[in-house]
Amino acid sequence: MIVRKAAALAENPAPLQLTDVQKPVPADDEVLVRVSVCAVCRTDLDVAEGRVVAARYPVIPGHQIVGRIEELGRNATGWREGDRVGIAWINWADGQCPWCRTARENLCPAFRSTGCDVNGGYAEYVVAPAGFVYVIPNGLSDVEAAPLLCAGAIGWRSLRLTNITDGQRLGLTGFGASAHLVLQIARRRFPSSPVSVFARSSQEREFALELGASWAGDTADDPPTPLDAIIDTTPAWKPVVEGLRHLAPGGRLVINAISKSTRDQNELLRLNYATDLWKEGEIKSVANVTRADVREMLENAAATGLRPTTEVLPLTDANSALRRLSEGSRLRGSMVLQI
Repeated sequence: MIVRKAAALAENPAPLQLTDVQKPVPADDEVLVRVSVCAVCRTDLDVAEGRVVAARYPVIPGHQIVGRIEELGRNATGWREGDRVGIAWINWADGQCPWCRTARENLCPAFRSTGCDVNGGYAEYVVAPAGFVYVIPNGLSDVEAAPLLCAGAIGWRSLRLTNITDGQRLGLTGFGASAHLVLQIARRRFPSSPVSVFARSSQEREFALELGASWAGDTADDPPTPLDAIIDTTPAWKPVVEGLRHLAPGGRLVINAISKSTRDQNELLRLNYATDLWKEGEIKSVANVTRADVREMLENAAATGLRPTTEVLPLTDANSALRRLSEGSRLRGSMVLQI
């Protein structure tokens, strides 16, 4: 078979290694996609640093993939060679369990993830089940579409889970790839809702204000008024504790993270019942995305003109991109690897 380049993780944890791999062959129900771009996600960092354990090693990370179908498995229907498609975190769900039958395939016990359970898009080619790829709307470029497949889709799901209505006050803790899209979605869907942003760096706070935040401060700062809902996208526990304190009575904290660092887990012991919990607030976690989340995000972006802020890097800079993500340095929006 023809050998192709990929940035693979040989063991857990370890730096990615640019290596030659065999060109994958699609199974009967799969499509083979020649990858154009793959956006970088914090979950890729979690896989590389060992907080999320892959099903096997070596593994190729990456799950915000845009490319063109090059080959169809013999039972892969609904697509043609040359179609431009996206591939997201959800690689497969069984369709039979109680969660799949109630539109919650993100909770399927057999859930399979791209770039963790199976090889992902830090490579020239990737295969995926035909039922788990997405049409990329014509109005979106490859680079613009890639971050929408996870940062956008999980942000879309998180915003929906806040249950806010127009005029209610929203908070965003952390201002990375997902939050910078959630802010723009919220400004379009809830134009009367002020959005407060909590972020460590002054650059992130300035970026949030540029995109329409009504207020921006550090994690421990008090917003102008208590908030009806907060979406937390950080890798730490401290913002969870601070977020509970910033909620209005009956508010909801939505945690959008696949893992949390253990370095500050003792922050949870500092909860004050009267100020943090007594207000009948809620904590809601977010687990994965459904295919509907991805489709709705792509369609919404195409219809409303929503576009992510991106920085394009070559595949050879994959380790550098993950290191910058870990350090939180010089980031505005999403980094996208050009394959």
